[in-house]
Amino acid sequence: MMARRAKTISEKILSAKSNSDARAGDIVVCDVDLVVGTDASAPMAIEYFTRMGGERLFDPARVAFALDHYAPPSTTKTAAFHDAVRRFARAHGAAWYEVGEGISHQVVAERGRVLPGDLVIGADSHTVTCGALDLFATGVGSSDLAAAMITGRIWLRVPATIRVRVEGTLPRGVAAKDAALALIAELGAEGANYRTLEFSGAMLPALSVEERFVFSSLAVEAGAKAAIFPADAATEAYLAGRAASHGTPYWSDEGASYEREIVLDLAGMSPRVARPHSPTDVVGIEAAIGTPVDMVFLGTCTGGRVTDFHEALAVLERRGGQVAPGVQLVVTPASREVFKRLADDGTLSRFIAMGATVTTPGCGACCGTSGALPGDGMTVLSTANRNFKARMGNATASIYLASPAACAAAAAAGRISDPRDAP
Repeated sequence: MMARRAKTISEKILSAKSNSDARAGDIVVCDVDLVVGTDASAPMAIEYFTRMGGERLFDPARVAFALDHYAPPSTTKTAAFHDAVRRFARAHGAAWYEVGEGISHQVVAERGRVLPGDLVIGADSHTVTCGALDLFATGVGSSDLAAAMITGRIWLRVPATIRVRVEGTLPRGVAAKDAALALIAELGAEGANYRTLEFSGAMLPALSVEERFVFSSLAVEAGAKAAIFPADAATEAYLAGRAASHGTPYWSDEGASYEREIVLDLAGMSPRVARPHSPTDVVGIEAAIGTPVDMVFLGTCTGGRVTDFHEALAVLERRGGQVAPGVQLVVTPASREVFKRLADDGTLSRFIAMGATVTTPGCGACCGTSGALPGDGMTVLSTANRNFKARMGNATASIYLASPAACAAAAAAGRISDPRDAP
């Protein structure tokens, strides 16, 4: 009898979803657990749905939409996108998350819609964020989304896996965002193309689920198809009270085949900055110190959670509790849940007292489709995951990426500063 071959987490999940012995490189047709559209992708997917002859959703309970990119809409055209999504969702019995509910992948995680072992597809490249909960989540195009809405299935090539072995713990003043930027800089913009990043190591329990979301989200900037953390006590604690089930957790087998292994030494990390106009053009913060900033943006799926705002507020308050003259500080919670918690504990009122602009939960200024947009020639320091030219809606702006702490330090000083410096 032939011995069972060891598998990675991706191979296990895609084997289960395709009812086959799936291996890296195989083409498989898989059953999908959740299909997620956004206001930036669903209108086109709805058109494809009609052109494909779609009459009903394969399972309305497993399709959801989020009005997150144009939140709120700034033109009649984008308002019409929202109307189209609402009409379609009502007609077919699907859930939709209204303007202000938050970013698609943040909301489905918060509400227990995604579970360990699931296969989740979304027409937003940062759907990979959900992989922090031990599941295979990936971004797809609007036509693939439409086909999955009709059939409940999608074809995939099983990705090869890069193992990221995490060692050490983060030093004071250094954030998960710094380590995630360092990782994608090491991989390069195409270094993980159509690969899964699978995180492992004895030090994973030191990373909260919120910190894991940051790594999974940024992985797509290196081309990753998925980015998965194995389930552990932190996963269970996050899901408690959010989901009736904890899904079907998977762990890689001893002896599973990896394309390569990267050792990520958290203990050796320092604050990092991604320079314009690439998330992988990452340098130690000392190389950017003193750069004047005009706008600081706190929010998105790599900097818009409760702990991110608490971290930023603590830095600002240690540095006098004021935003530097001439700096626009924009605060955009990733979801209504985050907004409510920050409102309840007084965080938002303290930001407002400092002169910050608090905007509707959602993607906000990150993709330049809503919220506060930078003016011509502005320099922006942002907690977001992308800083491509024109990413925030103005091609003349220069966007740097950094941790919430580094962004807060810059807001207080009016220039990029090391968040570890006194006071």
